[in-house]
Amino acid sequence: MMKNRVLAGYEPAALFEHFENISAIPRGSGNEAGIAAYLCDFAKNHGLESHTDALHNVLIKKPATPGREARPPVVLQGHTDMVCEKNAGVEHDFLRDGLRLRVDDGWLSAEGTTLGGDDGAAVAIMLALLEDDSFPHPALECVFTTQEETGMDGALGFDWSLVRGRTLINLDSEALDVATVSCAGGATGEIRFSCAPQPYGGQALRVFVSGLAGGHSGTDIRHGRANSVITLCRMLSEAAQKTPLRICSLNGGCKSNAIPRECEAVIAVEDPAAAETALRESADRISKELTAADAAFRAEISPATAETAFSASDTRRLLAFAALVPNGVQSRSPAAPELVESSSSLGVVRTQGDAVTFTVMPRSSVDSRLDSIIMKINILAQTLGADCAFRERHPGWAYAANSPIRERYLETYREYFGTEARAEAIHAGLECGVISQKLGGIDAVSIGPEMRDIHTPDERMNLRSFADAYALTARMLGKF
Repeated sequence: MMKNRVLAGYEPAALFEHFENISAIPRGSGNEAGIAAYLCDFAKNHGLESHTDALHNVLIKKPATPGREARPPVVLQGHTDMVCEKNAGVEHDFLRDGLRLRVDDGWLSAEGTTLGGDDGAAVAIMLALLEDDSFPHPALECVFTTQEETGMDGALGFDWSLVRGRTLINLDSEALDVATVSCAGGATGEIRFSCAPQPYGGQALRVFVSGLAGGHSGTDIRHGRANSVITLCRMLSEAAQKTPLRICSLNGGCKSNAIPRECEAVIAVEDPAAAETALRESADRISKELTAADAAFRAEISPATAETAFSASDTRRLLAFAALVPNGVQSRSPAAPELVESSSSLGVVRTQGDAVTFTVMPRSSVDSRLDSIIMKINILAQTLGADCAFRERHPGWAYAANSPIRERYLETYREYFGTEARAEAIHAGLECGVISQKLGGIDAVSIGPEMRDIHTPDERMNLRSFADAYALTARMLGKF
């Protein structure tokens, strides 16, 4: 037992005690051995069946309460790993140090680091449910997966034949009044152009696009925000219709799963004044098309120097790819048109020596549509003489027109709060997609307590919502 508990006095006590216990265990992605040992010890101490594997996934089973033995099991699932981020100047070793929890005005956070509520909340909820004998329930199969934050490797590698249930409650969402009912599968594509830099000593310009809103390339793709790489390449393509130019370098974006906000190109030009005029005219046209979120867009053009430049042919290939690659919303759900079904986002471009590499992330809740987008990108790359490879593929979870577990959650929420929750799809990855594929189809819902700023040192979890998430889950299980 820990002394001087930050969460002492909060109810239910077991829920908050478990969260505080697991917060003392380092559990960054790939470092889940310690939390797996804690879970296995818990199962042993409570006389529960458990299984673990080389990836440190853990399965704990609890028998049904008397009279419900014949009912199908229900699967509860969440991941044990967390994103490890800290503020500059904070001394914290995520491989050895536990988190320093603090409570401010009903919100739980960690001092200078991520909290790990994503998805420590699920771990604590499942453990508290497993030791709570006060409510009726069918057999419970609690699956604690690993390495979710770095590619869902735990869920992909787990032996799902150990699981009998086909109704899933995933506990990895961040808003209690939302029942997440679909998620996108995705993959990361790298398209590499081998170019031929040629010595250059003429005039050059630096073109820098900034001020765009950016955002998550899945959840924010529906807003139609501008992509800095595509915007800059469009400016170059339009300017090239009026005056010769060649690309010397092209660099933009930071992460494959983010809409890029900034991009820079250095270009070789024959007539700097004509090129600058054409670029500014293009930027002015583009600015009139942008949404309010991108109102801070600006294009800076200044003299530059360049030792090499790509050929006119290579320049055309690069600009053609940026102009034609699938980007933005590609399709919406026929069952719920407000839900994005498929998308693609060009996230990063980098110039290194004689190579220019674009990183693209297509997503879809329907695997065949994801296949189609990947095929289009492959065809475009092949046509333009580039190498193309996709990695980190994970399946989607399609929206189900009929879902008993979704309706059960909405009903339970209505009874508990007297207000309505809503069903939403998330156009990003959840382990529900992997599990659905592995189990050959499931009836699933994803829920969780209110959390904000996950994956950052500002991450925080609402303590009242955490307790309510536990109570709602228990009530829902009592309806089976």
